[in-house]
Amino acid sequence: MEAFSYFMIRSRERSRRAGTLPRTDGTIEAALAIVRDLALFLASERGKEDWALTDVHDFEAFLAGSPKARKRRLVVLGQFFRFARSRKIVLVDPARGLTATGPSGFTGTTLTLDQQRLLFRRWTTDPADHPHEALLGMLALLHGVSSREVKMLHAVDLDFRARTARLGDRPHPVPSDPPSWVAVERCLAHREEQ
Repeated sequence: MEAFSYFMIRSRERSRRAGTLPRTDGTIEAALAIVRDLALFLASERGKEDWALTDVHDFEAFLAGSPKARKRRLVVLGQFFRFARSRKIVLVDPARGLTATGPSGFTGTTLTLDQQRLLFRRWTTDPADHPHEALLGMLALLHGVSSREVKMLHAVDLDFRARTARLGDRPHPVPSDPPSWVAVERCLAHREEQ
């Protein structure tokens, strides 16, 4: 790790001479702290005392400990293991092939099909349900609309003739099925009553 810190300082000096943006002391210290944290994790949690024993599973377990810092940690550890491989400290770079991004799309829990059917029936048949709940639920359930897209939805985004809606940054208007369009009309009628 000492050699890596010298490497980062020398890289900063080369960057200054080249006129590019050099790493600050804080950036170097943060990077060294990430490498130190991985070393401590490997020793205490995985029983590995040598960098050469590190594998991709160790990386994933370490990165899972702090998902919000995944990207930053992976960038630094990629730099460290490329350095270590160039110095023959390790033969294989375990960070190679790992991506900094997590899974895209929705990653939370979802309702069972029976729960979804029950909600759909309630939103389409129960006049006591609030129109806003019915509309939001139908849009989320049937069209995968995010809360951000709902917040951005305005009456001018609705095409009454074509029964479509412009949702968020979607490139094309979203066609509405009959139950969803009924929910839109109920919501607009409720708005008029206010």
